[in-house]
Amino acid sequence: MKKYHSSYAKKRTFKSALVEKTVKYFFFLNGMISVLFLLLIILFLFKEAISAISGIGIAEFFKNVQWYPTSDAPRYSIIPLLYGTLLTAIPATIISSFLGIILGVYLSEIASGRTREIIKPFIEIFAGLPTVVIGFLILAVGSTFFQELFNTGTRLNALLAAFGLSIILIPTISSLTEDALRAVPDNLRMASYSLGINKFSTIRNVVIPAAISGVSAGIILGFGRAIGETMIVLMASGNAAELTLNLLHSVRTITATIAGELGEVAYGSPHYYSLFFIGTFLLIITFVINLISELIIARMRKKLKKMN
Repeated sequence: MKKYHSSYAKKRTFKSALVEKTVKYFFFLNGMISVLFLLLIILFLFKEAISAISGIGIAEFFKNVQWYPTSDAPRYSIIPLLYGTLLTAIPATIISSFLGIILGVYLSEIASGRTREIIKPFIEIFAGLPTVVIGFLILAVGSTFFQELFNTGTRLNALLAAFGLSIILIPTISSLTEDALRAVPDNLRMASYSLGINKFSTIRNVVIPAAISGVSAGIILGFGRAIGETMIVLMASGNAAELTLNLLHSVRTITATIAGELGEVAYGSPHYYSLFFIGTFLLIITFVINLISELIIARMRKKLKKMN
């Protein structure tokens, strides 16, 4: 009987080990396939971007301030597109950071467990809304409201697009802010309370400074998402490639240019390659932004580990 149980236990252990190894290699294989596809996409983008540099010249993208790729004398400047991208992404990040940090602080430090359980699912659902739906709502409702409020000459402008972008950034920034604040050790809070400092002063002077790296990383990630967003800016920015710093003017972003023009451009033309060049430029920008945020988060984790 003991022999039977011993044999059965060995078979079960062998079977569990086999299943564990199979699952491990399955996920490893899927991860490697994902990395391979990502590398192939990057290589393809850089290959097409190099064709743009050799055919048009890199100086053409930065020496003038006009984007008219279909005119008799084509101009391929990325400068007005970069201005449009920043003119929508920066105000959106400022608006969403203010609201997102307040919401994150409330959920982490003030809200009761029951309130948090009610609000968190709404935030997650809101974060999952298709951006085309938000763009449509901003276009249908917000455009008239902002035109009447600011008496603008055009219904679609950078400010309208920025408000649309801020809607999708608030869940991201609030969630990352909450996570950063919850990672702060409780002994810091207790030490503050023991000195007679009230809750709001503790949040302002102890908890937020300790989590500032994580909060900053959330803002940077939000900014990166704002730069890479397509549908909202395509529908709400007005799509005029102007070199302007006026939020009430129509602008054209890099993502909107790629989405609006790539489907109609002739394959192999200078215009076609120029779109891949600005796409590669956008890829480099977002990569740098994500890298900075990851470094900040790693620094915060190291700092909090020392506190513990």
